[in-house]
Amino acid sequence: MPKLRKMLGDPCCAYCLSMMQLIETQSKATLAAWAMDFAAQRYLPICREGYPRMAEILEECRGNVEKKAPLARSKPLLREAAALAREEKGPASQAAARAVATACAVMQTPTGALGFLFYGAAAWAYFHAGTDKTEAEYQALAEAEFAEAHRSLSACAVENEPDPVRVNWNC
Repeated sequence: MPKLRKMLGDPCCAYCLSMMQLIETQSKATLAAWAMDFAAQRYLPICREGYPRMAEILEECRGNVEKKAPLARSKPLLREAAALAREEKGPASQAAARAVATACAVMQTPTGALGFLFYGAAAWAYFHAGTDKTEAEYQALAEAEFAEAHRSLSACAVENEPDPVRVNWNC
């Protein structure tokens, strides 16, 4: 059995580069709302049993973004989510919790709009395929998960967004 990774995906592959380009056209608010919605739909069900508080944190962070509340209001929630996600509850559940925690922090750190997908791809792969597949099989699942994320963000993207994020990808 291969050693399981916390994250799956390759930031230099075409699917990630395409995602980066799309992210760069959107505002922080659009990215934060999309990331939390996508994480709630795809990853929260994977970690809900092991991390029941994560759903509450996600909803509180979502409410703060919708109300345009100051970021300081969400910071204690983000710290709590990150601490919860460090607890070992199994590879799929822990990766999903990390994805949700990172998605909640997108308003603070816009690069998390890509980062949470690396955790999410691992969660999705380990949950649906198990933990005994080859690295190539996991990478194929990660690529499919990034394609789904790209479709999702494309569907809710704001055309000609007036205030797109400026990010330095460092990769």
